[in-house]
Amino acid sequence: MSKVELEGICKSFDKKNILSDINLTIEDKEFCILVGASGCGKSTLLRIIAGLETPDSGSLYIGGRYSNNVQPKDRNIAFVFQSYALYPHLSVYDNMAFPLKLRKTDKKRIHEKVMNASEILGLDNYLKRKPKELSGGQRQRVALGRAIVREPEVFLMDEPLSNLDAKLRVQMRSEIKKLHKKLDTTFIYVTHDQTEALTMGDKIVILNEGKIQQTASPEDIFNYPANTFVATFMGNSPMNLIPANINDNVLCFDRVMVTLSDFNKKILGDRKKVLVGIRPENFTPYFTESIVPTGIRMHVNVDGIEAGGAEKNVHFKLDNTDVVAKVNNKVNIGATADFITDFADFHFFDIDTKQRIV
Repeated sequence: MSKVELEGICKSFDKKNILSDINLTIEDKEFCILVGASGCGKSTLLRIIAGLETPDSGSLYIGGRYSNNVQPKDRNIAFVFQSYALYPHLSVYDNMAFPLKLRKTDKKRIHEKVMNASEILGLDNYLKRKPKELSGGQRQRVALGRAIVREPEVFLMDEPLSNLDAKLRVQMRSEIKKLHKKLDTTFIYVTHDQTEALTMGDKIVILNEGKIQQTASPEDIFNYPANTFVATFMGNSPMNLIPANINDNVLCFDRVMVTLSDFNKKILGDRKKVLVGIRPENFTPYFTESIVPTGIRMHVNVDGIEAGGAEKNVHFKLDNTDVVAKVNNKVNIGATADFITDFADFHFFDIDTKQRIV
C-alpha cells in the first residue's frame, strides 16, 4: 500500500507563501504528475513528501501512516534528482549498490538487486564505467537504478529529464512509463513540461502560485480545463481566449454571431460577457467557395506565420485579441485567410472569476 495523502499542507519561506492549503490524494500505484511554471511550489511539495522539507501546517500520510515526523530514511521512498546526484568516483555498479550498502544489506542480495535493476534499465554493459564516461541518458538510468534497488513504496522524481536533449527526453519518457508498469508502484513526478505531463501521467496536478488549480486525468485537463490558467498553460500552444458579448441570446465577437441554444442559454445564465476559449488546432482553413462550411466562418487579416515541422502557426486578431491557428504546414496562407471553427469546440469562462462555465 503506497497511497500518499496530503491534508491542508502549507509552507512559506521568508514570509512568502510557497504552498497554500494543499489537499491531494495520490492513489496506490498511480503515476501522478505535478506540473506548473518555475516557482509554483511543485518541487517544494515533492521535498515535503520526501521529508527534505517540513510543512508549516497540515498532515502527510504515506501508506496510511502519519509521516510528518518520520525521518526521510524511514519513509521508504526513493528520490531521483534533476542533477542525477551520482558519485563521480564510484562505478555504475557501486553507485546503484550504495543505498543498500548503507543499510548493511547482504552482499549477495545487493548483487541480485543491482543486476536486476541493470537488466531492467539496459545497463549491463556499463556497470564498470564511471559517471563521466556515460551520456546524459545513461546517467539518468543509473539514477533510476539506484532508486529501483531500494524497492521503495513511492518513487519521487524532480524534473529528471530536463538536462537531456529533446530526442532523448522523448525516449526516456517512454522508458519511465514502461518502468512504472514493471515496478507497479506509486510514481510522483515533477515537471514544467506540459508534453511530459500529458503523455506520462495517470493523473495531473496543476499548480500556480502555491495552489492547486486542477487535478484530473490528462484527457480531462485538456478537454475540460478548470480555469483560464489551466487552459492557457496546458497544450503545445495555449488556448485562445476571446472576450465575447451576449445580446438577446446571441454570442458576438468580431464579426462572429452565434445564436445560443436553450441549453447554452441556461448554462451561461444572465451573463452579458464571457471569455470564449478556442484551441489553435480547432481552426480549419477554408478555401473552396463551392463548398458550404459546416462551422463558423471567419475572414481575418494575417499578422504573421510561424512555420515549423509539420505545422505552422498563423497569427491574426479577433476583436483586438491576438489569436493563433495551428494548420498543416503544406497549406499556403496569404495576407488574408478564412477559417472555420465549430461551436461545439468552444470553451466558456467567466469574465471575472476566470473559472470554467462549460
